[in-house]
Amino acid sequence: MSISANPVTLPLADYSPKHFLLAVVDRVATVTLNRPERKNPLTFESYRELTDFFRACAMDDEVKTVVVTGAGGNFSSGGDVFEIIGPLIQMDTKGLTAFTRMTGDLVKAMRACPQPIVAAVEGICAGAGAIIAMASDIRFAATGAKVAFLFNKVGLAGCDMGACAILPRIIGQSRASELLYTGRFMTAEEGEKWGFFSRIVTPEQVLAQAQLLAKQIAEGPTFANTMTKRMLAMEWAMSVEEAIEAEAVAQALCMTTEDFARAFEAFSNKRTPVFQGN
Repeated sequence: MSISANPVTLPLADYSPKHFLLAVVDRVATVTLNRPERKNPLTFESYRELTDFFRACAMDDEVKTVVVTGAGGNFSSGGDVFEIIGPLIQMDTKGLTAFTRMTGDLVKAMRACPQPIVAAVEGICAGAGAIIAMASDIRFAATGAKVAFLFNKVGLAGCDMGACAILPRIIGQSRASELLYTGRFMTAEEGEKWGFFSRIVTPEQVLAQAQLLAKQIAEGPTFANTMTKRMLAMEWAMSVEEAIEAEAVAQALCMTTEDFARAFEAFSNKRTPVFQGN
């Protein structure tokens, strides 16, 4: 499987992707899946470029948070039926395994990305699109948004791109099992009730609200926020005792930062701390 992607260059504020839109404003990078005429499906190339982008985020200190959204009223319909699913039928086992590992690499890159990721979900969010939303740290829904892990509908297992590992931790084992066994759509209201979405807002406001939260996080202590994301991931595999010890070490490291000292000085003088990310 040969895939050519656009090499990601730094700083990200000057990078022009080929397979999605990117804007960096107020230290927030907004990624927009941009094939609205097809509900923003993913291709071999966009998988690769998105993965490379999220890996590059670790090397750009000027980007503090990331927002992911879709153009034209939908988040993403998942893998493109004609550009991905059709060619998969012709691949051998080696090629198919290379493909499934490549798609999984996108989730790995999102989880390893030190910046918190906020998904602004509108309209259809299905298949690999649902996975991108799932792999984000925080999810906002627009009224009427629908999320489906469609793998079952095309004769495949629900265990794709980390779904069986991550989705139960967000919404619980029984609810995740229902969605993965049936491939049915989860409504925005269900998603909020089950904890998949943090909140539901109007379609006109969902991106703005996601960007506002991302900006608020970006104004916080960068090192500490990165540590929070890392510990949220690492502690899945720890006992409570191990987690408490790991958090003690992590918090002690945060206490050595200049931002911690800035916060103390600001509070002592009844001022709001202005964090600088170090």
